[in-house]
Amino acid sequence: MASIDVSLKEMMAVDGAIGAAVVDYSSGMALGTMGGGKDLDLQVAAAGNTEVIKAKLRTMEALQLNDGIEDILITLGSQYHIIRPLTGRGGKGLFLYLALDRNRGNLALARHSLRAIEEKLEV
Repeated sequence: MASIDVSLKEMMAVDGAIGAAVVDYSSGMALGTMGGGKDLDLQVAAAGNTEVIKAKLRTMEALQLNDGIEDILITLGSQYHIIRPLTGRGGKGLFLYLALDRNRGNLALARHSLRAIEEKLEV
């Protein structure tokens, strides 16, 4: 089992990683962040992506979709942003957030890495 700090380090080790966060989507607060900087405010990203998850969950409920979100991908001109809600019993209400440089990152490998990181994370 891995701590939040270890998980953030593993997320930042993904090729092309710009910033990473573990976020509580009931409050929008980041429990931990790494990377980011002047071009990527991870606190703002945490709060904004909380709204993305809440909107998707409301939409799924309205559509009566009896399914879970594996991940949400936002594709920008120069970046990928991956939001992965945690599904383990200790991670309910949390999500992993990873921003990647689109030219240096490998989306499939990043998604695979987040899945593995989620499995080891203990909150």
